[in-house]
Amino acid sequence: MEIFNAYAENRKFLFEKNLDDFLTQEQYIFNMSKSIASEIIQKYEPIEEVKQASQMSFEGFSRFLCSSECLLFSKEFNNVYQDMHHPLSDYFISSSHNTYLISDQLVGPSDIWGYESALVKGCRCLEIDCWDGSQNEPVVYHGYTLTSKLLFKTVIQAIHKYAFITSDYPVVLSLENHCSPPQQEVIADILHSILGDALLSDILDDFLDKLPSPEALKFKILVRNKKIGTLIETHSRKGLDKHGKSPEKEIESKTSAGLAFFRKKKVRKVKVALALSDLVIYTKAEKFRDFNYSREYQQFYESNSIDESTARKLSKLKAHDFILHTMKFITRIYPKALRADSSNFNPQEFWNIGCQMVALNFQTPGMPMDIQNGKFLDNGGSGYILKPRFLRDTETEFNPQKTPEDSKPVTLTIKVISGIQLPPSIHSSSNKADTLVIIEIFGVPNDQVKQQTHVVKKNAFSPRWNETFTFIIQVPELALIRFVVESQNIIAENEFLGQYTLPLLCMGKGYRRVPLFSKSGEDLEPASLFVYVWYIR
Repeated sequence: MEIFNAYAENRKFLFEKNLDDFLTQEQYIFNMSKSIASEIIQKYEPIEEVKQASQMSFEGFSRFLCSSECLLFSKEFNNVYQDMHHPLSDYFISSSHNTYLISDQLVGPSDIWGYESALVKGCRCLEIDCWDGSQNEPVVYHGYTLTSKLLFKTVIQAIHKYAFITSDYPVVLSLENHCSPPQQEVIADILHSILGDALLSDILDDFLDKLPSPEALKFKILVRNKKIGTLIETHSRKGLDKHGKSPEKEIESKTSAGLAFFRKKKVRKVKVALALSDLVIYTKAEKFRDFNYSREYQQFYESNSIDESTARKLSKLKAHDFILHTMKFITRIYPKALRADSSNFNPQEFWNIGCQMVALNFQTPGMPMDIQNGKFLDNGGSGYILKPRFLRDTETEFNPQKTPEDSKPVTLTIKVISGIQLPPSIHSSSNKADTLVIIEIFGVPNDQVKQQTHVVKKNAFSPRWNETFTFIIQVPELALIRFVVESQNIIAENEFLGQYTLPLLCMGKGYRRVPLFSKSGEDLEPASLFVYVWYIR
């Protein structure tokens, strides 16, 4: 009501000019056509006589502030707006780990839903663990564990159906391949027969010596697997019958003694079916040795998978080398084997050094998946986000551990005003909660900070905090903002009520509504926060 009264000349109605003033002075909407205020009145004013007089009542103004037009996530980022013609290595790519699992890594079920839900969320890199099955039918499951099995062809059918529902941009199938050559050939046949023209099975004319762009690969599905020979050799075999041909490739592989996390490394020769090998075009899986080796010998179409523990050590000891590596080669980071409970690491630390495919267990709710979902809201939810220039420019001096000399910090001010129909505490018999709001910044280490409001007692319906927080963010291009609503618990840890995460630079300014989501990612509408946001660069 205070906002309305400040702009309503008679404290009863807003005239078009009053609404124009509000939009420019509070919402920072400039260069607008004269019709915007009129359109808002026509759309949100419920009283017909007031609408006809080109005025707006308090009820209409409230409806506007609670509408999608005043969401914190600015609507201009709801569509693909970034340049999609850069090579694949220039993008952060939404990626999942062991996508077939919907619970833990040892005894939980495998389910097609894992692939379907990941694709609907915009995931663009899926993992498929392939093993020999009975009756010459390859299966998908977590090897050497008690997880249930899926037919490989059923997985590919689901992927084909859901691949481009959310995004038009390419999907990468990262195969963890343990199959014998005959069943690898079955895999190749299944990929061909089900995916058809969507399967990328040959090099593109304009990309003989460089990675193609997401735009060039629209509606294409790529296979990531071990590969024999070069791309030129693959191209020369196009149209030939490759069945029964399985050259050997020497690799350092993982073998198991019992459960998956008792693994030791061993060099062995494996046979790769030529029919499957030749389906690997721009995403060959190549073991990472060290940065010097990659600089000398790694080909542009070869990508590396590095476990989180190794990647974390490298990022601390050789951050600059790591960043230069991710400029040239797609790098996938995956959870360490000890995460048998399907827990996740914080993906931010690997985005900070330019890693494209930071693969998480999508089935496990919590802060890491909140950050993942929040980051990939950007660029129309396409699953591809163009990396900042300092993670693409080979002359870069960027190091996430240090404040950049040419930093253009953002001063961010957030006033947490009130809550709207927050979820009640499960511990309260009267459906009330002692509510507080936490604001967290994720980004480079120097930017990571957390602040919180005071507690409003026994009010989850319409708590008011009216608290203002200021943050100075050195690397805004990598920063994410997370709002968490909790109910205070004196004895145990606070109870999670809802959260919302988004990129800093996707935030609208002025009075904004922050939608809230449950721990499992469900929209808690109409539960939300009402905030005022302002920032300058």
